[in-house]
Amino acid sequence: MKLVTFSLLLGLALSVQAADDRIYRCGNEYTNTVSEAQAKTCKLISGGNVTVIQAAKPAAGVKVASASQIGQRVDAADQRAKDSDARLILESELKKAEVKQADLLKEYNNGEPEKLGPEARNQQKYLDRVAELRAAIARNDSDIAGIKRELARLPATAAK
Repeated sequence: MKLVTFSLLLGLALSVQAADDRIYRCGNEYTNTVSEAQAKTCKLISGGNVTVIQAAKPAAGVKVASASQIGQRVDAADQRAKDSDARLILESELKKAEVKQADLLKEYNNGEPEKLGPEARNQQKYLDRVAELRAAIARNDSDIAGIKRELARLPATAAK
């Protein structure tokens, strides 16, 4: 009984293997169905294996750039609108950074900020806070300079 079952399984595996060996190319598509290959007049591929990976389809509403769109220019009005939006965003960020800088400088008090609760008894905590304030002022100053550089890069026609 075991021999019969084994031979049936072996025969089934060989028949599946033989069916998988025939692969037909139909243009850019591949198939292993003989009737489909004959209907489309496909060519039998001999030797080697073929691996076909299905491409994911873009979600509904997602635009995919075609080859003809890659080199196209943006409409001048659209570009002016984008530049204007970018300028408004950068100006808003600049105002926030400048307000933050003013607050930091006020708290820093020319290197002598007022001591807070536990700092009166612990000089090191005070010195650490002063160093953090100094670093925050330097970082914020760098941010302001970066925003100003970005604003300078925008076209002059986008100015208010």
